[in-house]
Amino acid sequence: MRAMHTAFAPPAALHTLQHVFGYPAFRGEQQTIVEHLTNGGDALVLMPTGGGKSLCFQIPALLREGTAIVVSPLIALMQDQVSALVEAGVKAAFLNSSQGVDTARAVERALYAGELDLLYVAPERLMTPRFLDQLDHLRDTNRLSLFAIDEAHCVSQWGHDFRPEYLQLSILPERYPNIPRIALTATADRQTREEIAQRLNLQHARRFVSSFDRPNIRYTIVDKDDPRRQLLHFIREECPAEAGIVYCLSRRKVEETAAWLQEQGLNALPYHAGMTQEIRAEHQTRFLREDGLIMVATIAFGMGIDKPDVRFVAHLDLPRSIEGYYQETGRAGRDSLPAQAWMAWGAQDVVQQRRMIDESEASEEFKRLARNRLEVLVGLVEATTCRRQHLLAYFGEASTPCGNCDNCLHPPQTWDATEAARKALSCVYRTGQRYGAGHLIDVLRGEVTAKVIERGHQDITTFGIGNELDEKRWRTVFRQLVARELVAVDHERYNALRLTDAARPVLRGEAGFHLRVERERSRAKRRGTPQLEIPAGIPTTLFDRLRAWRFATAKERNVPAYVVFQDATLREIAIARPHTQAELGSISGIGDRKLEAYGAAILAIVAETR
Repeated sequence: MRAMHTAFAPPAALHTLQHVFGYPAFRGEQQTIVEHLTNGGDALVLMPTGGGKSLCFQIPALLREGTAIVVSPLIALMQDQVSALVEAGVKAAFLNSSQGVDTARAVERALYAGELDLLYVAPERLMTPRFLDQLDHLRDTNRLSLFAIDEAHCVSQWGHDFRPEYLQLSILPERYPNIPRIALTATADRQTREEIAQRLNLQHARRFVSSFDRPNIRYTIVDKDDPRRQLLHFIREECPAEAGIVYCLSRRKVEETAAWLQEQGLNALPYHAGMTQEIRAEHQTRFLREDGLIMVATIAFGMGIDKPDVRFVAHLDLPRSIEGYYQETGRAGRDSLPAQAWMAWGAQDVVQQRRMIDESEASEEFKRLARNRLEVLVGLVEATTCRRQHLLAYFGEASTPCGNCDNCLHPPQTWDATEAARKALSCVYRTGQRYGAGHLIDVLRGEVTAKVIERGHQDITTFGIGNELDEKRWRTVFRQLVARELVAVDHERYNALRLTDAARPVLRGEAGFHLRVERERSRAKRRGTPQLEIPAGIPTTLFDRLRAWRFATAKERNVPAYVVFQDATLREIAIARPHTQAELGSISGIGDRKLEAYGAAILAIVAETR
């Protein structure tokens, strides 16, 4: 019998969680979300990758009458989630362009007959007249249970994952007003949350915003100094023989980096939008199903990749925004075991990103927001204090130093920028808190530009008081003033800077302000991730044998290995070394169906290694 850690949870929901999915207790707000949706309420859920978003609609789908329709943007994500559900004994299927006509018709017949608990579809399929007619039939026969809109940030026109077909989903509450809806995403700042609510007609939905923190991820950012060699050293020292993703900005760099890693003896594959669909699919399948494979990719790869044992995500180029960085690094450690987020960056990255923004065909409003988001990201990489605090602050979440990032583990050298900060803050005030960093720097450096003359700023007391610093250094000062929330950006006034209450102690000389001098170019081996090791006294051969059995089983069933069992479950088996089916069934991640299917084989392996 499973431990009833949450005995207060609704019996049916808890029973489903434990016996279908194999988890002993709900986490965070999962239980409240499940109750709300099961009772017919709409919900907007923001939960970090690996936080258990899928259970928030999968359990209500099993508790409510009829079929749940899950809108998912990617074929790979649909297939993997359906495979995992089928392994758990759930009646689930998907409809997408990868299927032949006969297979699609069979799924439609099962849907019409009410034989499915969950059906995954792409948004463009859902909006076809044929499929809407099928949904009408389910509604009219009371067999349409709920709509789940996964990766809901795809509705945001400001994001690089924008999918225009998501905008059409706003008709769902008009056509099916009594069917509850849940929209879910792992990445959304306040502006994107509001956009999701507006564009999906979820303004009145109950919002559930979980912590954005991923405490199992260690963040490390280094200055570029032969970045390929730095990457190779990082992989070999910190994550040898582990699965990982390396992000590059260009297709050419993806190809060259993958080839170079292969030459160094690593199992690496390229992935970008310029490759054929067949090759991309082949490489993605290998990444999902093989252990220890490294995918070198552009941002075309990643969304919907549900591989839980990715031990590292590395960036060889600066991402486009903090949202992008958070989303991309969040693909590491979905199994909650220790993982690494590593990035090499240089000033040239910023120049290149700005040029790409300026030369794009986007609107001026989009370019302005893109530039601001880039500046905020640069504030993160230049930070001298806890990376995690900066990252979480961007999403409106307060936190304390994490002790698990490079700045916490190896505090950087700094220079006293207090006087520069006071000059900058005074200049913001003296110019009326109506101008952006570029103009303020001109004033501080005593540059007689047309705008300075037009505004009369050559006559104010802060004109020319900062000519000891060059423009690059002043930009660093202003970025960190924003990052540390001493000044705020007024988006309504074209990125004008205004003082916050936090600026007063610095202006009065009651607080200091320090900036990074330079990151160390190289250092001795950092603390690795010993938490991943099996504790002393536990035979590692058992874990190895369990992984080998899982690989063979997954290959036979033609599913990714983690669909059979995740590493975290195998690790717990190796530690517990269960003797009986009951002991094995108490381990997290083993539901009734998997216990019945695999229990005897696992217990035999455990017995052989005693």
